[in-house]
This record gives sequence, C-alpha cells and structure tokens, in this order.
Amino acid sequence: MAEEAVLGYLETNDEIIDSGEFAAQRGIDHNEIVNVIKSLHGFRYVDAQDIKRETWVLTDEGNSYTTLGSPEVQLMLAIPPEGISRDELQKKLGPSVFKIACAQAAKNKWVEMGKQLISKKVQHVEDRVKDLLLQIQQGQGIGSDDIKALKARKLIVPQTWKGYSVKKGPNYAPKRKKVLTDLTRENLQSGEYKDSEFKEYNFSAKGQPLEGGSLHPLLKVRSQMKQIFLCMGFEEMPTNNYVESSFWNFDALFQPQQHPARDSHDTFFLETPSTTKELPEDYVQRVKQIHESGGYESRGYGYDWKREEANKNLLRTHTTAVSSRMLYQLAQKPFSPKKYFSIDRVFRNEAVDRTHLAEFHQIEGLVCDRNLSLKDLMKVLRDFFKHLGMTKLKFKPAFNPYTEPSMEIFGYHEGFKKYVEVGNSGMFRPEMLRPMGLPEDVQVIAWGLSLERPTMIMYGIDNIRDLFGHKVDLALIKKNPICRLGIE
Repeated sequence: MAEEAVLGYLETNDEIIDSGEFAAQRGIDHNEIVNVIKSLHGFRYVDAQDIKRETWVLTDEGNSYTTLGSPEVQLMLAIPPEGISRDELQKKLGPSVFKIACAQAAKNKWVEMGKQLISKKVQHVEDRVKDLLLQIQQGQGIGSDDIKALKARKLIVPQTWKGYSVKKGPNYAPKRKKVLTDLTRENLQSGEYKDSEFKEYNFSAKGQPLEGGSLHPLLKVRSQMKQIFLCMGFEEMPTNNYVESSFWNFDALFQPQQHPARDSHDTFFLETPSTTKELPEDYVQRVKQIHESGGYESRGYGYDWKREEANKNLLRTHTTAVSSRMLYQLAQKPFSPKKYFSIDRVFRNEAVDRTHLAEFHQIEGLVCDRNLSLKDLMKVLRDFFKHLGMTKLKFKPAFNPYTEPSMEIFGYHEGFKKYVEVGNSGMFRPEMLRPMGLPEDVQVIAWGLSLERPTMIMYGIDNIRDLFGHKVDLALIKKNPICRLGIE
C-alpha cells in the first residue's frame, strides 16, 4: 500500500515535498513510508533527500502535568480561603510537588508564605504551563521565551524528526518490476528467463561472517615456545598431574620441610584426598637420609624428616615436580642422555595484582648428560634465547634449594632499553640426583621462565588480569595478531 502510494503519486506529480505530511494525508504510518522510500531509493526508482526538523516533546514530568495541572496550580487549589499550615499542605501535595509548587507560586506572587500559614494572595489563576504543554503535545508552535522556560524546568526535551523529500529516479516506473535473484530449472524449461530481469550481482558484498574458535595469545606464544624446544631436539614431558605430593614437589628436590614455600600461605594443600599412598619406598628412604644426615659430600639439613609431611597432597607449585619424576624414571634404566621440556600450569597462593596470579604457566627445559658444566648451561641458554630473538644476555648468581650453582637470566629489552629478568637457571644438586640412582658423572642443567611475561611484553599488555582469567576481553582473543618470535 505504501509503495503504491509513493510510486502512484510521483506518476502525476514531480515531488513528494515532505514524507511526514504525505504519510499523514494518506493515513499511513510514517515509518512504513520511510522503509518503502529507502527500498525504492536503493533500486533507483526514486531519489530521496534527507529532511531533518527539531521538535519538542514532553518529558514524563511534563506529560503528568497535562493531566494533573502544573504544581503551582495544584498548590493553589489545595489552599483553603483561611490558609493552611506548611506541614498539612505538604501532606496533600507530596514532598516533591510541594517543593516545586512553593518555588513557582512564590515567584508568581500567588501566595503569602507566612511562618504559621500559607495563604492565597490572588483567588483565580490560569494554568499557563499546562496550556503550553498541551499545545506542544498537539504539535502546535509556542514562543521562544515559553520554550526556554519549559526547557529550564525540564518539562520538554528536543527531538530530531527525520523524513525525506522524494523525486523520480533514473529507473522510475509506476510499478516495481519483479527482479529474479536465481536462474532456476523452471525458468529455463518455461522460457520465462528470456523476458525476466535479474538482480545485479554485487561483487563487493561481504559474505556472512563465520563464527569460529580463536587461539588465545598465551596459546600462540606457547605453540611457538614448544616449536623452539622441538627444533632444539627436546622431548616434551607429560604434565597432566596438577595434583602432586609434597614428596615430588619438595622433598625429591632437596627442599627442606621447614622451608617457607611449604606454608599454606604460599601453597594450596588439598583437603580430599589430603595425602598420597603411593611413593617408591627405597627412594623415599634415600631422600630421608640425604635430608637428615647428608651424603655425597653434603652435610644435609640435620633435622628429623617426617614422612607425613612428604605425603601431603598439593597443587604443584612448579613443573620441576614433573622433572623430578622424569629423572627418577630415567635413573631406573641404563643411562642415556635426555633433553626434556614442559609448558604447563602451576599454582601458588599469592595475592593477585597487576603482575601476579594464583595460577600461571611455567616453561621449563633440562638437559641430562655426562660431564656437563656451567659453561654448557650458558651455551644452551644463549641458543634458546637466541630463538626468542634475545641475543644480549646477562647472568647473575642466585640461590635455589635444588640447584648449585644457580643463575638468574637477564635479557636486553629493546622497548624498555634496559635489561629485564627473563628466567632462572642452574645445575641440579648431587643431593637431588644421586638418591635417584643417576651415575656420579651425570649432571643436569635446567632453566625456567613464565609464559605470561613474554606474552604480555609481545602484545603490549601491562596487567596480567587482562591476559589470563575471567576478566579477559573476548575481542582480544579474536583479534590478536599472530605470535612472531625471533625464531632461527
């Protein structure tokens, strides 16, 4: 109906000057007319020009006054001839209306605001505010001063009306032709296609966007890290046990039972099951002895080692717990050199801030071979970080319970223009390796770093909570670029 009205009118007239007036004259909803004009304009049946007019509409408060009257007139009607106390009048009108009414009535000099009573100064008043609001509601114009006054009282707000003026377009026809979108078997068989008009093919139209999975930045960097290790001939360790016993997480690594890391403030201990029941007994006894009285040129820690402490289950605090299991298994067979790596999640009971989370990822690499030295460790570290694009390294002596010597690794950051800590490293102590059964000439060099820190640097993220956890922006996951490390 709307389309027929527009095309029919233009057949005998040059222009529809105002789509709003056109719709009102024909009793058609203006939105329906607008939709038809847009469609016809798209197919060039008509040419349409925008029309914009600013009108005024009533607020909710203004609408209520068209029914109840303005607050000041409501106040005048509520005051009896003898006057009324302030409290009584407020109860009649309500606090909000009373406050506005008093201000406006006093401004108009309609009332006497006495200490005891409020009384009328005039007996008859006109509700000019209500009349003006009704005129606006009915689409009539009012003076600029009245508009300013009503706007100041927030009884009206501006609203932009949008419509069109319409003329014939280059493809104008009194009736729209049916345009086919597909050539069908029936068209061909009947010969209908010969007299039919087909819709033009839009080569610039975009297809329906496909929703698919996206890799998280951490997974991209993890994949690249894994590729580096594989290129260097490393074998991945199984890291599917988030729950470990204190024995493999601490004791097997020659970490004393009174060490602060074993406190519940630093480690998550399990309630159920709280302890493990499976440990290699002969190895447990050797670990007990090295802790209590030493061996292999070590004095040990000189304390009473408790089995119940070693049995406690926890969420692993480092993937070195996996390394201790793998090295013990390696020691049970005829020795052969090995290069292992792991990248997986670890858990520590830390306060969450911009740079710390209670769970994060640790990258760990180790080399187990005969007659290794600190020189070999530094050579492997330079090769590894060279693959990451970091060629300027510095090493600083450090202390770890299960490595000696130990070194912190610093790499030069081109963005920060300074050296930043990128990892920790060392040679596993004999007190850790010999109880496992590894030969005396076998050494293990190892290093570790986090996955989150290089990812944050690479993607310009300064708050770890924006990268990992429930506050991650899904747009970051969908739109982040491909990870590019300096792989050689």
